[in-house]
Amino acid sequence: MEGRVPEDLVVVVDADGAITVWSDGARHLLGYEPAELLGKPVTDLLAARLPESTRRHAADGRRWAGEVALRHRNGNHVVVRLQGTPLADAGGGRHWLVTGTMPVYPAAPAEPGTTLPLWDLTLAQLPVPVAVYDRDARLVAANEIMTEVMGRSAEDMKGLTLWEIEPNPPFDEYDRLQREVLRTGEMIFHEEHAQAPGQTRPHAWSMFLSPLKDETGAVHGMSATVFDTTEQYWARRRLAVLNDASLRIGSTLDVTRTAEEMAEVAVTGGFADFVTVDLLESVTLGDEPGPLPPDTPVTVRRTAQLSVLRGCPESVVASGETTRYPVGTLPLRILDAGRGVRHRPGDPELQEWLKSSPARAETVSRYLIHSVMMVPLRARGVTLGLVHFLRHRTPEWFSEDDLLLAEEIVARAAVSVDNARRYTRESRTALALQRSLLPERPPELAAMDVAYRYLPTGAGADIGGDWFDVIPLSGARVALVVGDVVGHGIQASATMGRLRTAVRTLADVDLAPDELLTQLDDLVIRLDREEGPEVRGAQEASGQVGATCLYAVYDPVSRRCTMARAGHPAPALVTPGGGVRFLDLPAGPPLGLGGLPFEASEVQLEENSLLALYTDGLIEAPDHDIEVGIGLLHRALSTPGGTLDETCDRVLRTVLTGRPEDDIVLMLARTAALDAAKVHTWQLPPEPAAVARARKMAGEQLAEWGLTEVEFATELIVSELVTNALRYGGAPIELRLIRDSTLICEVSDGSNTAPHLRRARVFDEGGRGLLLVAQLAERWGSRQTATGKTIWAEQPLPAGV
Repeated sequence: MEGRVPEDLVVVVDADGAITVWSDGARHLLGYEPAELLGKPVTDLLAARLPESTRRHAADGRRWAGEVALRHRNGNHVVVRLQGTPLADAGGGRHWLVTGTMPVYPAAPAEPGTTLPLWDLTLAQLPVPVAVYDRDARLVAANEIMTEVMGRSAEDMKGLTLWEIEPNPPFDEYDRLQREVLRTGEMIFHEEHAQAPGQTRPHAWSMFLSPLKDETGAVHGMSATVFDTTEQYWARRRLAVLNDASLRIGSTLDVTRTAEEMAEVAVTGGFADFVTVDLLESVTLGDEPGPLPPDTPVTVRRTAQLSVLRGCPESVVASGETTRYPVGTLPLRILDAGRGVRHRPGDPELQEWLKSSPARAETVSRYLIHSVMMVPLRARGVTLGLVHFLRHRTPEWFSEDDLLLAEEIVARAAVSVDNARRYTRESRTALALQRSLLPERPPELAAMDVAYRYLPTGAGADIGGDWFDVIPLSGARVALVVGDVVGHGIQASATMGRLRTAVRTLADVDLAPDELLTQLDDLVIRLDREEGPEVRGAQEASGQVGATCLYAVYDPVSRRCTMARAGHPAPALVTPGGGVRFLDLPAGPPLGLGGLPFEASEVQLEENSLLALYTDGLIEAPDHDIEVGIGLLHRALSTPGGTLDETCDRVLRTVLTGRPEDDIVLMLARTAALDAAKVHTWQLPPEPAAVARARKMAGEQLAEWGLTEVEFATELIVSELVTNALRYGGAPIELRLIRDSTLICEVSDGSNTAPHLRRARVFDEGGRGLLLVAQLAERWGSRQTATGKTIWAEQPLPAGV
């Protein structure tokens, strides 16, 4: 059968309803020869009654148009859009000129069993729901599968719009889309997810709504083709959950947060209604989990849980609490087997597990939990914990595909959890290493009061190499050190420990600040050569060992502070009057560059002055420039009042506007001056008689201080040191006694030759002086000065003094 009305379809009907003209187009359409029909009633061709509008207009003698069902010669029915034009004859009778204006649609056969054309058979038996609608969006034809989908027979729906068939969602939306296709002439693709009656699993449908046009492009109707894409829909949903898991799980190296992200993916993705993540307690602490001991209960910690209901009312264990899996129970067997399982409440194994906890059984009953999955959390061959997936709002049970999806999600999450666990372990190791390499508490000093704050930025690889130190020196002096090693992690902490030890060693030699930094610079260069980038790894962007450092020495007798820095931020000074200024020290190159000099600068400090030393993490932040940080530090130090600890806290509150991205060290030192009564100095002439005079003056001073118990030892020390100054040194010669926490004896001369301790032979007349001093004193040493050197010796004060 042709697919459209022939252009020359013309039929003329006389006033009595008989056919008087039958064109070739009509013959091709219905298969009748003109001789078979001329003079016969036109009603013999009708397969059904004419539409009411057509009959009414024909009776009134007006022009009419409408779809008419005609009988084909082979018995099939054909629906044709016809229009009738009234013609008046000479006798006043009315003839009708009938022409075709629409494509032809196959209709139901006239009699059951009549052979249909192949096109009709194809449409009826096509395994895809298909329906055809006219330009008024009324159903013309639908195949058998479409009637099953619609739930009504084709005869019941014929001539009706979707709104008339079912005036409820989603049919009202389909009706709107159909009319849009008829209006615009453009095909529309639409997807719908709906739950069919009697089904627990939502179905997915993909619909192609296509316009039916003639050769001029005029729209005369439309077709709807529907495909069941339920399996593809659920496959896409599973793939979306997996993709979501890949993107969201493991965003941080925190064990708890990683477990929470896994629960969020499962619940927010509609996969489960309630999820719990129980991790072995050793995993939450960052320890290496060992094999599960046989016949032993396992203790787990509820690390994360999430529900579609607010507050997780299904939970019988709160987040952060520990619980035990008894021997022989379902969870422990799953952990041993290493494979996930799914259960319904009636399964005997699950019932056994529920009976072990009345609260759990009551929760399952109250919330109608009908499907449960338990999947072990394993990574790199090690069991980390167990994940529970439950459904009570979602009507369908967990399927085998759901179990495979859950295992895939948990497997991906397990790697992230294990990475976070390893990171936690490295974090604790690095932090413990760094803490052990830093001073536990500031020492008690007469020269100054010290308070500090150390804030590591995070854990593990985030820990930096910031360090600080307070080092008591000879002559009641104090050295303050603040440094920052380039890079993060354990390697930076180890390098920091090496540098701190080196600074302490060099400080004991009493090197000047600029000389100490020069020696430290050489050490950093040697470390870089010895280690190389393959040892340090790729954590430093520069690929080299580097550090900054500020070294300051304060003398409470002269109240002078000598400082030098190597690429480190300048310290701040707060005067007793409250004024704040940043000391203009020569910057110096960072440690590790080599070949560039360091310069020292000396500042005279008033008593009760405040020095603020810090690392760049305090003043640098991603949300503002370093000048802003310096301004905030200036404002914080300008606020008067409070102890040193309170001032430290105030500075941190003021300067830190967000979470720091680098380690922070802040050290505050309030200077003091030794009481003049505790220090006595004598200038000695370069003559042998000065030795006896020095002994006599030292003895008198000790008697005045009430230290007669150490008078003999002190006079002997003074005698030996002054004798050495006269014999090996030069003018000016100075003797100084300092009464601090110890008794300090210092002899200075104009020579820069360092003393050397040696053991004299039996018959040597000299060479025993320094050996004698070392035996009498608790500590002794020498240091270079601007005019020569100073040899000093410390003795403990008598008990009760």
